[in-house]
Amino acid sequence: MNSKCRLSRRDFLHGSLVCFTCSSLMSGCKSLWRQNVVVEPMSPHGPASTYVPTIKAAFVRRKEDYGMWWPGAIYEESGKEAQHTYTAQLTKTAKELDVKLELRPEPIYSTVEADAWLAEAGTERVDGLMLIMMDRQQHSWPTAYKAVDTGIPTVVFSPLGTSFTTNTAPLAAKPGCVVYSAEEFDQALYGMKMLEAGAKMRRARCVVLKGDKRFDESMAGLGITLRHIPAKTYLDEYQSMGVTEEVLTMAEDYLRRARRCIGATRQNVINGVKGYFVARRILQRERADAITMDCLGTLAETGVSLPCIAWSRMNDEGIPAACEADYGAVASHIIVQYLFGRPGFQQDPVADTVHNAIIGAHCSSPTCLNGFNQPPEPFDLMHHHGNRDAVPRTLWRKGQRITCIDAGDWQSRTKILISVGTVLENVSVPPNGGCVVSVRVKFDGDQEVLNFPGFHQLFFYGDYKRHLMEFCQLFNLQWQVV
Repeated sequence: MNSKCRLSRRDFLHGSLVCFTCSSLMSGCKSLWRQNVVVEPMSPHGPASTYVPTIKAAFVRRKEDYGMWWPGAIYEESGKEAQHTYTAQLTKTAKELDVKLELRPEPIYSTVEADAWLAEAGTERVDGLMLIMMDRQQHSWPTAYKAVDTGIPTVVFSPLGTSFTTNTAPLAAKPGCVVYSAEEFDQALYGMKMLEAGAKMRRARCVVLKGDKRFDESMAGLGITLRHIPAKTYLDEYQSMGVTEEVLTMAEDYLRRARRCIGATRQNVINGVKGYFVARRILQRERADAITMDCLGTLAETGVSLPCIAWSRMNDEGIPAACEADYGAVASHIIVQYLFGRPGFQQDPVADTVHNAIIGAHCSSPTCLNGFNQPPEPFDLMHHHGNRDAVPRTLWRKGQRITCIDAGDWQSRTKILISVGTVLENVSVPPNGGCVVSVRVKFDGDQEVLNFPGFHQLFFYGDYKRHLMEFCQLFNLQWQVV
């Protein structure tokens, strides 16, 4: 992984479910207030929010002092100093990520010890394995191969001098593992972050407001539970809820921070943010981590505000909220938020043949594009493209590198599509038609824009193509770089 796309410790450690609001006047404030009315950021209530992943880790090496075999005695005191340094970093990162790290006190010194340790990992049903290779001789790399064969997601870190390509090649493209061969230890720590994010993803529960039946189903390969409840639940909750002081506090905060209001009125904003509190009640009641709704099918003819501003706000606070009951978008939101600690923008791709670009268009862009605890991007308040309701038109930073992910049709296990590109500009709507948030992006590569694959892809800040590829390999997900 080159330095341009390496995820820093600061970046990936903010990917946990400890979410902060970025919607107050001062960055870093965790709540809004109005005349002694406090609005705390929404919290997830599902299984993923309380689950503590277990990661089993071990060093692997010969017990005796290194002799003349390559690599020889490359570490001071036969590796004790390096082991001490790595242990401190693993322990610190585990604490920051809130994962249970079971680090073997002594290195794995033999094949017998390796087999016993791996058998124990299988019995304990741990969420991930980490092997730090301190040697390339004897049982070392066979232990790594055996670890991957357990089917437990495995991260292997090989400091320079502990492998040739002949050692790493058998695992280079093998599903269920990622191998890092580097001088720096940051990649191994990102590996721990991937194990944590994947474990929580597999336990996430998403409310799906669609149809008139109640049932659960699991997303194949991802483990995300889709809890379907009747769409009328949202409508009934909305109509029974009054305009509370919390609703007014949040609405006034949006009106205060917006650069300008175009068409949208104060009442439009109040009606829109009310949906946020409706969703909060439903998530609390269903003990869920995420939400999506057949919004147009449920609300288009009712006069009840569409949840665009509510969904934007939830994504700002680290609650995955997908439009139009799109299950692939649910998965994309969860992956991006859990792994990178920032929200994504679900959009409809529009071809731009003049600039050979894609315009991502929708009405529910988040504003905290730099991260949950970072200052938001500026926004206007405008009508939805249906000339109703209030939505934030977030202004994406020109020249910003972004990543695009589409988890696709999970039922047919379509490949996860990954692209990276650069923001050219924000397209004005009106005078152009379409959704009020329309972001023109020039993607890398030579993909024809008229048949750009996927729909409802997520745009999000940062160049994370390599990171997503590694995440997919670690959790046995197919992917394609577009």
